[in-house]
Amino acid sequence: MSELDVEAVDDIDAPAGIDAAEYVLYGGKGGVGKTTCAAATALASARDATATLVVSTDPAHSLSDTLDADIPATPTRIREDIPLYAAEIDPEAAVGEGPLGVDEDALGGVGELLGGDGMFGGGAGGAAGAGQAEDPIGGEDGLLGGSMPGADEAAALRLLLDYVDDDRFDRVVIDTAPTGHTLRLLELPETMDSMVGKILQLRERFSGMMDNLTGMFGGDDDEVDAEAGIEDLRELSDRIEHLRSILQDPRKTDFRIVMVPEELSVVESERLLAQLDEFNIPVSTVVVNRVMQDPSEVLGEDVDIAGPNHADCEFCARRWQVQQDALARSQDMFRGHDVRRVPLFAEEVRGERLLSVVAACLD
Repeated sequence: MSELDVEAVDDIDAPAGIDAAEYVLYGGKGGVGKTTCAAATALASARDATATLVVSTDPAHSLSDTLDADIPATPTRIREDIPLYAAEIDPEAAVGEGPLGVDEDALGGVGELLGGDGMFGGGAGGAAGAGQAEDPIGGEDGLLGGSMPGADEAAALRLLLDYVDDDRFDRVVIDTAPTGHTLRLLELPETMDSMVGKILQLRERFSGMMDNLTGMFGGDDDEVDAEAGIEDLRELSDRIEHLRSILQDPRKTDFRIVMVPEELSVVESERLLAQLDEFNIPVSTVVVNRVMQDPSEVLGEDVDIAGPNHADCEFCARRWQVQQDALARSQDMFRGHDVRRVPLFAEEVRGERLLSVVAACLD
């Protein structure tokens, strides 16, 4: 058996329940293992009969693979024996319904005035497409003062808003999109407030001079549609503000940063911690994933899982030295936070067997 082969883990005591807030979010640089941590936490949470929803807003859609289950885009119970629900938000499908749940035509002509592709300017990415001139009204220097966040992020947020107050679930565990995407979602209330204000300014400025130009703002029906569209934007802005208030409440939310023991990941995590602090979002736990350390040392008990052989494997020893330097820096940097370690496994963490081990490390 090689030094990193995994043996049976039947002796691992799978955690039943977790001591955590109502909303648990895992965030960090892409590819560090957020999905694994979210899935493991959700499984442990549901084992004590806590109705738990795990949601992924990452377009990669790896939650289905990790839980070894077919997970749809709407919350669905995926286990018969425990109340575990899951959903993988499909941003592209949601964009087809209107990224923010507001019909682009609902502004009755004002939407077209704001940019060639409606109120979002240069298309789904919120910026002018390749080979297109930047929109002078909806573009970066236009009357809207900057493009909207990407439509995929807006769509993910719109669907997430439907889940945070869902009475079916006692706990919601969220596998967030990579760092930059997550933080941009939190900027939407100010962006939308500014957008609504400027829409109203534009309508007031142009309504008098354009009364005789039929079709610019449409007829009476279009005027009613415009009012309804603006009201929809205001309502959505209020809902996003409600979500942000939840994220900022340490009694309700536990944001957990996930990283790997490498220099770049430590730097990225430090940046994320600073940015979350700017948004007043509490961070209680930092998870260091894929540590080349004996699993028994990580779990604090003897387990039947083979670990790296630092004595006979030169690569393992050198890699462990690199990781130790990053671990030392992370321990110092995140002083005051609960730093948890998850070992590197020889096989992919997929299904309940190894997720139970991960949950034990996070417990």
